[in-house]
Amino acid sequence: MEINMGAFKTLLREKFNNNQSEMSKSLGINRHQLNMILTHNGKNAGKKVIGAIIRYCDTNNYNFRDYIFLT
Repeated sequence: MEINMGAFKTLLREKFNNNQSEMSKSLGINRHQLNMILTHNGKNAGKKVIGAIIRYCDTNNYNFRDYIFLT
C-alpha cells in the first residue's frame, strides 16, 4: 500500500489549511513523522500511518481508497 500523495496534500491544504500540526493531531501521528512523509513524497509510510489515514477516513466519511493505493 502507498499513499496517494496528490489527494493527501489536497486534504492537508483544504481541510487543515496546510497546518501539519492539526493534521497530525487528527490522524494521531507525530508531526515530525507527517513532515517526513510529505517531504519524501510518501516513501517509508508504514502501517501505522496507513492505518491512521484509514481510521481518519472512516471517522469522517471519506473513502480511504481515494488516499491509499492498494498495490
